[in-house]
Amino acid sequence: MNAAPADQIRLLDLQALDVRLTQLAHKRKNLPEHAEIAGLEAELKQQRDLLVAARTRDSDTAREQVKAEQDVDQVRQRTTRDQQRLDSGAVTSPKDLENLQREIVSLGRRQSDLEDIVLEVMERREAAQARLTELTARVGEFEAKAADAVARRDAAVAELDSEAAAVDKEREIVAASVPADLIKLYDKLRAQQGGVGAARLYQKRCEGCRQELAITELNEIRSAAPDTVARCENCRRILIRTPESGI
Repeated sequence: MNAAPADQIRLLDLQALDVRLTQLAHKRKNLPEHAEIAGLEAELKQQRDLLVAARTRDSDTAREQVKAEQDVDQVRQRTTRDQQRLDSGAVTSPKDLENLQREIVSLGRRQSDLEDIVLEVMERREAAQARLTELTARVGEFEAKAADAVARRDAAVAELDSEAAAVDKEREIVAASVPADLIKLYDKLRAQQGGVGAARLYQKRCEGCRQELAITELNEIRSAAPDTVARCENCRRILIRTPESGI
């Protein structure tokens, strides 16, 4: 293949732009905020799960407290009715009086036991509410951290995308000035050779594979016409000759 030396030189400009686009894409993919956000989202999910469990515990103990207080209230009301009957003198039979007094004493013990249960449930609910408050605050903190990380990532991505768009536009201009057949070869080699399709021949060395060219290869390039598109025998990339090629 033949191409004007100036067109071949422009491949180096094109290659530099493609390298920059690759660098920007790599940087975009590997922004530290990506890992930070993933970690925060995992932690946030765990904390939200704990928060749901805490809300469930609080709800359960609230119902349990209501039930326990209702039990106490029922026993208290029954005791009040029995005491009123006793105080009214309506019960005159000694046996009935004894039974009534015994029931009042039994109800008193039952009320005391139930009140202890209420206190125990209240203590557990207080602990549940404290845990709920703690987890609610913790979830809020992680949400704020995640939102901050997302904002920083989005800003970094926008900046990188803006630069990539400018580089891509410049690439279009440079590519348009290079013959189509040379661009086709360059793009093919770039796809095959890890993103580098053209490399400078510098001091007898291919800057694509970093290998020094053999004497016979250097002689062939030295004797070739200026518009001959040289290729590295080792990596097959397009070799761009410059005054620093050493030939």
